[in-house]
Amino acid sequence: MPPPPQPKPDCLKMTPNYVVLHGRPETTHNYLLLPTCRITGIECPYLETSGVANYWHEAWENARSGGSVPVQYPNIGLGINSQGARRFDQLHIHMAGVRASTQRRLQELETQGRMATSPSQWAATGNQAAITGSAGDRVYRILRLPNLRDNLFNLLYTNVVRPNSLSMANQTMIVVPKITATGFANAFYVLNSDTSIHDGTSTCDSLLVYN
Repeated sequence: MPPPPQPKPDCLKMTPNYVVLHGRPETTHNYLLLPTCRITGIECPYLETSGVANYWHEAWENARSGGSVPVQYPNIGLGINSQGARRFDQLHIHMAGVRASTQRRLQELETQGRMATSPSQWAATGNQAAITGSAGDRVYRILRLPNLRDNLFNLLYTNVVRPNSLSMANQTMIVVPKITATGFANAFYVLNSDTSIHDGTSTCDSLLVYN
């Protein structure tokens, strides 16, 4: 007996390069951006090439206030899991909320000069810090960027993964737009972690708020 047909996902936006779907659980601050081409995940070498679409920029343009599929939460987070921490072998960027405490912690670290301001500094130990999430404190490498024009997958591979002989498949990456009392502050905190770091993590889920 054939299995019952699966309902088609509810596409909230469709373009030649990507679609935006509801996440699970379905809330107004839990969405997924998926490429329309076949890309298994963060470990796919195609993501590091110049020909790939800028999925992180597209996720932000959709998730931001005034975007096509805005994340209705005071602070926004975009995240991708490692190969071992994901459930589906098709690249997807989570568009969700983050705690106010995460935003405050990142701004404090910025004030203290405890984050990289150029990709070449991203892997330095001095730019690693603990951030509290749903799984307790986990350590992340932190980079501050003025925009998302560059290919973040390539920046991660070139500046963190390859020089330190790490596995791209084990990496997680989270982008937290800087939000102040006056709104978006034209900066992005790009967090990366993996289990090679003491108290590191390979999942973005503990920092993102889906429910």
